[in-house]
Amino acid sequence: MKFSEQWLRTWVNPTLDSVALSEQLSMAGLEVDGIEPVAEVFSGVVVGEVVKCWQHPDADKLQVTEVNLGTDEPTTIVCGAPNCRQGLKVAVATVGAVLPGDFKIKKAKLRGQPSHGMLCSNSELGLSEDHDGIIELPADAPVGMDYREYLDLNDVVLDVDLTPNRADCLGIRGIAREVGVLNRIEVTEPVFEAVVPTTDEQRAVVLDAPAACPRYLGRVVRNVNVKADSPLWLQERLRRSGIRSIDPVVDITNYVLLELGHPMHAFDNDKLEGAVHVRMANTEEKLTLLDGTEVTLQNDVLVIADEQKPLAMAGIFGGEGSGVTEATTNVFLESAFFSPDAIAGRARRFGLHTDASHRYERGVDPELQRTAMERATALLLDICGGEAGPIVEAKDDTALPQAAQVTLRAERLARVLGITIAADEVTEILQRLGFAVTQTAEGWQVTVPTFRFDISIEEDLIEEVARIYGYHRIQAAAPAAQLRMIPRQEAQLTTTSFKRTLLDRGYQEAITYSFVDPKHQALLFDETAALTLPFPISVEMSSMRVSLWPGLISAVAHNQKRQQQSLAFCETGLRFLPDENAENGVVQQPMIAGIRAGKAAPEHWSDGERAVDFYDIKGDVEAILALTGAAHEFRFVADQHPALHPGQSAAIFRGNKRVGYVGAVHPQFEKKLGLNGRTFVFELELAAISARAVPQAQPVSKYPSIRRDLAIVVKDTIAAGEIMAAIENIGVNNLVSLNLFDVYQGAGVTEGHRSLALSLILQNPERTLEDSEINTAVAAVVDMLTSEFGATLRE
Repeated sequence: MKFSEQWLRTWVNPTLDSVALSEQLSMAGLEVDGIEPVAEVFSGVVVGEVVKCWQHPDADKLQVTEVNLGTDEPTTIVCGAPNCRQGLKVAVATVGAVLPGDFKIKKAKLRGQPSHGMLCSNSELGLSEDHDGIIELPADAPVGMDYREYLDLNDVVLDVDLTPNRADCLGIRGIAREVGVLNRIEVTEPVFEAVVPTTDEQRAVVLDAPAACPRYLGRVVRNVNVKADSPLWLQERLRRSGIRSIDPVVDITNYVLLELGHPMHAFDNDKLEGAVHVRMANTEEKLTLLDGTEVTLQNDVLVIADEQKPLAMAGIFGGEGSGVTEATTNVFLESAFFSPDAIAGRARRFGLHTDASHRYERGVDPELQRTAMERATALLLDICGGEAGPIVEAKDDTALPQAAQVTLRAERLARVLGITIAADEVTEILQRLGFAVTQTAEGWQVTVPTFRFDISIEEDLIEEVARIYGYHRIQAAAPAAQLRMIPRQEAQLTTTSFKRTLLDRGYQEAITYSFVDPKHQALLFDETAALTLPFPISVEMSSMRVSLWPGLISAVAHNQKRQQQSLAFCETGLRFLPDENAENGVVQQPMIAGIRAGKAAPEHWSDGERAVDFYDIKGDVEAILALTGAAHEFRFVADQHPALHPGQSAAIFRGNKRVGYVGAVHPQFEKKLGLNGRTFVFELELAAISARAVPQAQPVSKYPSIRRDLAIVVKDTIAAGEIMAAIENIGVNNLVSLNLFDVYQGAGVTEGHRSLALSLILQNPERTLEDSEINTAVAAVVDMLTSEFGATLRE
């Protein structure tokens, strides 16, 4: 929130300069992001009055003026502004003045006419971007007065970055209250006297959704002059808060918003039909907003409506059909309390973020509505004239927030803060904050004021005491703790061990969002339902991931667009699978995934430029599975997955349970996902690979091992892995190692077949094997291969 320091000091004026004040606010949790002057540096600019004005004899777009600067003689100045006219009070840069950008005003001749100064626009003084014409000052502006002094431009703007829980400080009133507490001084709050109605006209208000809006105030103000000019002081306070002046009605509602922190809205009363209803929107109901955008509402959006149509999205944005225009003469003012739950997320759904929704989402004081209404009415009558009707209030006391009762224990306060604060000082701090406090034997019983809706538990009060007491007064002390060995099962693999293995193989760990683009996810997982967020950060992050692949693929595409040629990322995290039988309707499953693209290895003179392939990433998966000490329990089975290439994808099984997939991203998705070239991915369930076989010590055999090689011919549709698994399963005596060392197809081998060369290593730890034992073992293998796979020995 931005606000003028001078405006704040009309409420509370501590003996601190701007820097000290901003540091005090920051230390109290209201972080000041910046201190900026309200105007750029300029000098020699005074208030003047145009006493004469005529057309320049030699230029159609110039006028010659005589300006009274409070001196004996008027000053002649040539001006090109279209709004220059006799009797106008203006800002005049006199000869010798220095304007922003070190621009110096000198005597000059323009088309033969002498000019001793310049009539200034706001842009020329660095006050705004407005350069449509010269500044028009009120008729009572004192001629000859220094312009900086007239507008109090020796002021600064403080920009406070508030945390979401401190919505009570989204107004000058809340900031002043904090400054008063921190400096132990009184806050001089303006007196907001009730406006006496001068007409009986009123409009009925009906609460059709009291849980979402338990209090709504409305008031009719007749015969309002919307074409009146907002006072300069009001325009300046708005400008210094970053808000542009529009018209007096809008300016007044914005001013109340900044002053009290309470949003308001004004309708054209003549455009309303019947009573005002606060209700939930009808499904597919249409509303055209003030900016001309038409939105389609759903039945969870709160609206303000009359008997015939919706008028506005409650607490978010007004509607075009009921808005105040230059033709408006009768105004209906709204001041309401909307529940934060009824507003939160709705603005973001429609791509909006307004000052009103920003406050209502965080919460406003449920007791402030009448004060805001009286303040806005008084300003409206003062600036625009008119007659005010009585305030009509609709209220549901049962749905209004109730004052919270919170217990603060002295023992808990001392334990959390690490110091003991005197009981009387704690009581005084809480009372200064506006809490009603009763001291008890154990501590304090505290009643929270309505404007502090963020206070609900004991820790909230401890935080309040600490920040007002002063964090700088709490001495730093090193924590004392005893170290305790954490029990860890050797048979349990950690995610760190898997990631370390992949990092050693050239991967980099990535951390991607759990929210993904639903369009990209639907491409990869067309048959898998995904959870859709009701209030997403953006449309591109509106779906919960059902796999880690979408995030990793986006990371690769992002890097490829930045000329990265060799990429390998891994990630561990949760995937979210909808399941009605699971807790909260979703299964959160820990996964590990990886992705490779580009070159298999960095470019080097000794190797060619080989692109990464299926077997590279399959080898990475096998390295992970080897950590379990039970790699033989896993098998790769050719399978299809909607995200993967039909001919380069495999399901990974442990026993009969599928635990993951590995393969190439389907070529038809590469361009749609922003990928450049072939990309390979894998994903495994961490729960299925986290248990490992504990190593068991075995004696090293001192007897020689025997190797026997077999070359067999089988159909090329039979996977070598199936053959090796079958050999291991028959339990050949003394077989300690099995390896496939050659694959051959070509001359000498029947078409449709291939030759596989296998090495069998046999060894006994207690004796040397005899030839008969070796021959029996090899024969058992050959017989099994012949009967199971139709294999023949290659001659």
